[in-house]
Amino acid sequence: MEIQLEQTDSKGAYFIEQEGKRLGEMTFSKASDNLIIIDHTEVSDELRGTGAGKKLVTAAVEDARKHGFKILPLCPFAKSVFDKTPEFGDVLSK
Repeated sequence: MEIQLEQTDSKGAYFIEQEGKRLGEMTFSKASDNLIIIDHTEVSDELRGTGAGKKLVTAAVEDARKHGFKILPLCPFAKSVFDKTPEFGDVLSK
């Protein structure tokens, strides 16, 4: 399952696409150069139970570590992943 990233100056999305169809997506807004706000996560029924949602959040965490920004998870799903994964705390915006 490959996670892809698309972004503009102010918004972006991590997504999973198969056969030209987007099956999972986590969208975010760039609040600043040092902060993104995850605002929505959605996974199609085809990917439910595969851990796809957590993989989307994990991709953002890995990018945050690599590029030095923080994440504010306003999306309830992303927030629950952060709550259940203490090792992601290093990129969590306080």
